Amino acid sequence: MDWDKLRIFHAVADAGSLTHAGDSLHLSQSAVSRQIRSLEESLNTTLFHRHARGLILTEQGELLFDATQAMLKRIDAATARIRDSEEEVFGELKVTTTYGFGALWLAPRLTKLYEKFPDLNIDLMLEERVLDLPMREADVAIRMKEPSQADLVRKRLMTIKMRLYASPEYLAAHGTPERAEDLSNHRLICQNIRSAQVSSGMQLVQELMTYDIHSTLTVNNYFGVLQAVLSNLGIGVLPDYIIEDFPHVVRVLPEIESTEVPVFLAYPEELRQSKRVAAFRDFVQEEIMAHRRSRRAMGAD
Repeated sequence: MDWDKLRIFHAVADAGSLTHAGDSLHLSQSAVSRQIRSLEESLNTTLFHRHARGLILTEQGELLFDATQAMLKRIDAATARIRDSEEEVFGELKVTTTYGFGALWLAPRLTKLYEKFPDLNIDLMLEERVLDLPMREADVAIRMKEPSQADLVRKRLMTIKMRLYASPEYLAAHGTPERAEDLSNHRLICQNIRSAQVSSGMQLVQELMTYDIHSTLTVNNYFGVLQAVLSNLGIGVLPDYIIEDFPHVVRVLPEIESTEVPVFLAYPEELRQSKRVAAFRDFVQEEIMAHRRSRRAMGAD
């Protein structure tokens, strides 16, 4: 099958318009139309429903679009490997992780990575949804559980725990709880148990709610929980990795914590030799080691 026709078909399907596809391909509308017509004739099928407001894929067109999309992602992967020179680190690297870890731990540390590799472009995608690395939705993932997808290189970075924290100002105004039952006299700030989160964090919140908590503030991510704690609103359930950057925050009821949550870094097997991926992986590992040294110096568990 003629790849050039497939490339033009993909552009039209993506744009939903012959004109817009032609603009992106630097081809006339008539030239694009001829190529699509020729492709439909060679396949003996109709790929688009034609409407006054644009083009809509037929069922057969959707099948072909899925195939061309997968082909383009594989080409992108090959291109990324080709562009990685033996000595330099440059170009785009798509990194995905959870909103909390990305916003509270990773993003504040990226200055060091850019100082070392100024030509690197990070596309940081923060979401709880697990992106498909083999299909190149992202190049590298940092997740709070071991990835289950096949054909991935994976490395366990560290473990974290969810614990209780409050600001000194809040504790000065409302007192410091000495036992779990005392939480009924305080406002609990946590992720809503219906929000996407690690199961150990959800289990800890469910356990805390058994102590007859009268006032709560729920947020759908840990960044919001942290901001509420820093604003002296109550006692928050937060991952322990953030405390290094907020040393004035006080841990409350140290006997209460979640089970350990593993943190994994993963990337597709085909990017094993990528200089960009290696640079990012090494940077994260170095920051993890610095994080551990800092925690030991603070006397943390």
